Amino acid sequence: MSGIHDFTLASARDALKARKISAVELTNAYIDAIERLDGRLNSFITRTPDLARESAKAADAALAKGEGGKLCGIPLGIKDLFCTRGVRTTAASKIIGNFVPPYESTVTSNLLRDGAVFLGKLNLDEFAMGSANLTSAFGPVENPWKRKGSDAKLVPGGSSGGSAAAVAAGLVLGATGTDTGGSIRQPAAFTGIAGVKPTYGRCSRFGTIAFASSLDQAGPMARNLRDCAIMLESMAGFDARDSTSVDTPVPNYEAALSRGVKGLRVGIPREYHADGMPAEIEALWQQGIDWLRAAGAEIVDISLPHTKYGLPTYYIAALAEASSNLARYDGVRFGERVNHGGSLDELYEATRAAGFGDEVKRRILIGTHVLSSGYYDAYYLRAQKVRTLIQRDFLNAYENVDVILTPTAPSGAFAQDEKPTDPVQMYLNDIFTVPASMAGVPALSVPAGLDAHGVPLGLQLIGKFFDEETLLAAGHVIEQAASFNHRPTIHAGVSA
Repeated sequence: MSGIHDFTLASARDALKARKISAVELTNAYIDAIERLDGRLNSFITRTPDLARESAKAADAALAKGEGGKLCGIPLGIKDLFCTRGVRTTAASKIIGNFVPPYESTVTSNLLRDGAVFLGKLNLDEFAMGSANLTSAFGPVENPWKRKGSDAKLVPGGSSGGSAAAVAAGLVLGATGTDTGGSIRQPAAFTGIAGVKPTYGRCSRFGTIAFASSLDQAGPMARNLRDCAIMLESMAGFDARDSTSVDTPVPNYEAALSRGVKGLRVGIPREYHADGMPAEIEALWQQGIDWLRAAGAEIVDISLPHTKYGLPTYYIAALAEASSNLARYDGVRFGERVNHGGSLDELYEATRAAGFGDEVKRRILIGTHVLSSGYYDAYYLRAQKVRTLIQRDFLNAYENVDVILTPTAPSGAFAQDEKPTDPVQMYLNDIFTVPASMAGVPALSVPAGLDAHGVPLGLQLIGKFFDEETLLAAGHVIEQAASFNHRPTIHAGVSA
């Protein structure tokens, strides 16, 4: 049934509605692909084939009556950061490795409302802390792409690496991700798929395990932007249970794809020409500029002067919030307790030592330090002030432009054994994605080409607050011009 894996989410939706294929047939094909390939990729932490088949049968019954939501019968994967009622939710951490939520996150509730079929929970960096999906307590995820002439295992990016790998390999038609500083866009670029981080507040955070509450935002990951648009329309919406959710109408994102960019003003920030950036990244960026100009857009040079402070500011603000959010995992309130005969402090220490991985411990320690007496004003408060300046840069730029075009990442996917030994070098993977997260504006990544090694490279578009429609329209122009139809080495549509 390899032809089934040629479907996009949109074409599968149309085939289901036309009764050219059944939801059960579609779901079984994806379950079979997961069983065949995921032992190598490790993109899933928890598989739910029985639940998926039950949902598919219900979807077929609804479709037979001419009913069913916009995602009826569509097999999806869920990043294991979203709470799913009755299905284990781990955040890829030992400390909550056996947690089975009694409630459903708002994002997954919305997808279920529209008839989606969940195939399981996808791997990620522990508590979404990472840029390579190497920090999961359940093992690293392998990128389905290979370099030319090499069998080295490549990273899929992070933290939504399981989501990205599963979509790229054809194990799911779409997946949820979360983006705190680039965790949807960077893995999308590394695996040759599309990913959208909507405006902060567009998708509810209720039921999503927190990393940094003022930055975390759910979004879709799929083969192309049409599929992302369909998913985002389902995922988005106001939720009174989330105090940061914004009560604003959810547009028809799929319809916005056909708007084009004629008359649109596209900003090119001079500060994103980073020192030492590979020539092929610069060339791809220029190619994106040429594509948009040829489609009728006006290219405008702009300045985002506080860009150079984005990464250090982000790692102060995000890690401070992480240390606060993860304080609840102590073996008393939440988390797997390590029984200890000593004091309460010793119980906390034993539980966290066993439950958290090295990267999470590192970030908690840094976050606790910047919040501590004597350092709060020097680090955290100053970071919040600089964050305001970064947001102001974008607001000023949007007085003259409609969207901003940049590279997504400073390189293509690297090998698992090429991971920098210095954590700060690893953090530099987010250099182009972090500023948009700090500002809270929407951004997306779309695959636009291959590097010299034959692995994908992405272009990033950053938009105005709650103007995902213009962002998707501009991204669709790049997507059509790039005609990125390459497949990874490991793919469900290819015989083993």
